[in-house]
Amino acid sequence: MSEGTQFYYNLSTGNVEQGRQSPGSELMGPYSTRQEAEQALKTAASRNERWEQDDDAWDDYGESSGEAKGPR
Repeated sequence: MSEGTQFYYNLSTGNVEQGRQSPGSELMGPYSTRQEAEQALKTAASRNERWEQDDDAWDDYGESSGEAKGPR
């Protein structure tokens, strides 16, 4: 995504920036549209939830439904 305008979500200010204006440690992105950048936190939360579910499914792999989970 090196061509065209890129947008970033600034974690410190909560604002969307057109082009990289702040240090990378404060930014999420790049995104191809302002709307995608505005939804950065919601998108990240959704992905994290999905990854957590995948991790739980992986941890449970091979256990029968009656088996109790042991300590992790």
